[in-house]
Amino acid sequence: MSVQGTILVLDGVSTNRIMLKVQLTAAWYHVVQGEKLKGLTSLVRRTRPDLVLTAQTLPDGTAADVKKLITTQPDLVDVPVVAIAPQNDNEARLRALADGLDDVLTHPYKDALLLARIRSLLRVHADTQELQVDNGGQSIGFAESATALITPPQTARVDILAQTARTGSAWQKALSDQSRHQISWHTRSNFNGVLSGSIPDAIVVELDASPHGLNVLADLRSRSATRHTVLIGVLKDNNTSMASEILDRGADAVCLGGFCAEEIELRLKNQIARKARIDQMRASLRQGIAESWIDPLTGLHNRRYAMRAMDQITRQSMQSNQGFAVMLADLDHFKTINDRYGHANGDFVLSQAAERMQNILGSNGFIARIGGEEFMIGTSDLSRNAALRLAEALCNCICDEPFHLPDQQEPISVTISVGLKLSNPSKPTEDPQSFEKVIRCADKALYAAKRAGRNQVWVRPSAALSN
Repeated sequence: MSVQGTILVLDGVSTNRIMLKVQLTAAWYHVVQGEKLKGLTSLVRRTRPDLVLTAQTLPDGTAADVKKLITTQPDLVDVPVVAIAPQNDNEARLRALADGLDDVLTHPYKDALLLARIRSLLRVHADTQELQVDNGGQSIGFAESATALITPPQTARVDILAQTARTGSAWQKALSDQSRHQISWHTRSNFNGVLSGSIPDAIVVELDASPHGLNVLADLRSRSATRHTVLIGVLKDNNTSMASEILDRGADAVCLGGFCAEEIELRLKNQIARKARIDQMRASLRQGIAESWIDPLTGLHNRRYAMRAMDQITRQSMQSNQGFAVMLADLDHFKTINDRYGHANGDFVLSQAAERMQNILGSNGFIARIGGEEFMIGTSDLSRNAALRLAEALCNCICDEPFHLPDQQEPISVTISVGLKLSNPSKPTEDPQSFEKVIRCADKALYAAKRAGRNQVWVRPSAALSN
């Protein structure tokens, strides 16, 4: 079995470190040890841990100091830090949570609970790392730097799932006194109430030894709507075996010993802040992916997208045994427009031309800007006559109406040349797998249209269709 991750154990007492190393190594974790804050910066840079287990008190500092030091490292800011307290001191646990620790375990703790908590935190950490796609040291999945602070929402939506209406109402009142969050409650029998309307940022679930509550957790975690919602379980007793199961079923945190409004509020604060950061990373990643396919000037797709799209159209054509069309379009004498009216006006013409052609194409395929003034259009499942009509419409939408430049009184006329290649995979002479060959044919048709006087459509290998 391969190592599941690297865990840094910090404790000034050597026997504590050894015991933890034995436990964690048996669970196939790689363990790194340290004694104090001094030298910790170089240690974490060298070992790059996935999680830190630290004694609440070190010879030269505290667990809170460890958390602060970890968050100052740009590439380790999301590494979870768990404090291990020497005794079940409720005030100390609340203080540690207030200091931003990801969790607090107290001696004596069960191995099962320790390992379940580690698994839960490492799952979140792994998800975060997947969102941070490294590109020469820069994350394209997260626009802000790793040390940028993301302000969590001042008012989040929190739902309570309680076993009875009385409990739900009491918990709502107690939490409302502690926080600014919008808090509502539902009974577990009214599970669908949580899913109606906007999805909550966090859900607090009352749990007991019955399997029903565990199934609710698993259900919430598996649904697309609540997959990224913070889930906090509350157990009325100190059943560590059940707590371990709760964490493995997808809870982000579990509160033992019954409902404590202050503890839940602290856990909500920490978990919602982490969720806000991950949500921002996820949104930035989606934006980065979208932008990698988009031409920033025209808003059309770019060459990278066009080649992928053509490959897909070709494969679909092979499966459906239906033809497809490729068009290459090039604005005529565009260099003259740039030289005479300036590049700003040239950009304006490009963006307006792109908008006109996109309006003509609609949802019948894709259009991409693949060069300075060159565009590619791909369509599938079009008859020959329909493809010809579309090519002519694209040509006409440019030449039929002059372009009104922002700083010119008189509009200017612009034309475009279009080269069209129709491909029919049912013909043995066609090579449906070589879309590059089809594009080269469309390119030859485009140059034929240019040589023939521009402002027209040429079909490869057919004769020109003059406008």
